[in-house]
Amino acid sequence: MSVVFPFRDEGPVTHDGPLPEAADLVVIGGGVIGTCTALFANRAGLKVVLLEKGRIAAEQSSRNWGWIRVQGRDMAEIPVALEAHRLWQELDALCEGRLGTRTVGVGYLAKSRAEMENFAGWLEEARPLGVSSELLDAAQTKAQIGATGSPWVGMLHTPTDMKGEPWQAVPELARLAASEGVIVRERCAVRGLERSGGRVTGVVTEAGTLRCAQVVLAGGAWSGLFLRRHGVTIPQLSVRSTAMATAPLPQVANKAAVDDVLAFRPRADGGYTLAPSAFSELFLGPDALRHAGPYVALARQGSFDVRFRVKAPAGYPDAWGTPRSWRDDEQSPFERMRILSPEPNAGKVAATRAQFARHFPEMGEVPLQASWAGMIDVMPDVVPVVDHVAQIPGLIVATGMCGHGFGIGPGFGRVVADMAQGRDPGHDLTRFRLSRFSDGSKLVPGPNL
Repeated sequence: MSVVFPFRDEGPVTHDGPLPEAADLVVIGGGVIGTCTALFANRAGLKVVLLEKGRIAAEQSSRNWGWIRVQGRDMAEIPVALEAHRLWQELDALCEGRLGTRTVGVGYLAKSRAEMENFAGWLEEARPLGVSSELLDAAQTKAQIGATGSPWVGMLHTPTDMKGEPWQAVPELARLAASEGVIVRERCAVRGLERSGGRVTGVVTEAGTLRCAQVVLAGGAWSGLFLRRHGVTIPQLSVRSTAMATAPLPQVANKAAVDDVLAFRPRADGGYTLAPSAFSELFLGPDALRHAGPYVALARQGSFDVRFRVKAPAGYPDAWGTPRSWRDDEQSPFERMRILSPEPNAGKVAATRAQFARHFPEMGEVPLQASWAGMIDVMPDVVPVVDHVAQIPGLIVATGMCGHGFGIGPGFGRVVADMAQGRDPGHDLTRFRLSRFSDGSKLVPGPNL
């Protein structure tokens, strides 16, 4: 299937059913985390409503690289990512292959011995957790990647890692959830929470109030704004990340791989998804200044090329003019911007295509089929928040996936569904606790790979 980007808020929606008066669980956000949470909670017997302010998967869940990887993850994420691998395969079988998953292997490419030593350090720590990763030398790397213009001395390779087609997969998962009984509603923003005695008793939507005792917030780049309106502060920021799709090309590189400049993976339509690997752009706004302190350690790590932009465009979550508070009976920022759809960085699109052509000259010209950008919700230690919100009983937050959410989505969806039922999630979630930003803990950034 060809890539059609970006998703737009136009035409009839896929999911437009009436809202019930009450539910056991309301999930805010129709990305991969929210959709999978709704799916698994429904399978556990809960009456679930999934609400999306715009269109299912229209923001980062359709704009990511499509990698489903264990490789390079924080140690605390690896068990969840391994579970996600299994779930992706099971879900793709249920959807008769429409999620586009395929085992292609993932490679982290090194241009120096120092990088290889860094990979070796991660592998030594990760191997006991059951990863299939291995270190390959220059000759093995060239044989795996197939680049005649290769500058690489080796790579960290995980042969069992996969890819999916995000713009197909997440909407397909929402259709599966709806077919199994989840009430899915698009173009239905949640303006706020109803509470009694501090505890959640419902959500106020633009279409009316829905009673419930449990809410999951999986709002991606918008989560911090929603929480702030309810008196909860998290140091979440959002960065613009550019990506692109080529037209069909000779399938020389049949693996997902990345170095310090370029990321690429094969797609189901015969083209490649490309991206400038470490490059992102931060639009300066009130939250960017307010939360600058916790990001100092990440900046010192030096593994991300972040460029500052003077101000966020109007309507963005951290724009200077975006309201931080509003009444339940007035239009919210989520209704004013149904889909957060930033323009791609045109210079990086051109440079990335040229870089790919230099590595794979046998492909010839690298024709551009589409380019796009997304706003990645990030945290200062590059691991997400997946936790109950202590200040608001009945609210669970799953956000700040740091660009890693697509691949791990079914895993965290299953975890959060169990959390909403008061069950043991089956994984140690201490690393993802919300209180790490307020209890005096030293923030330790995730792997610098």
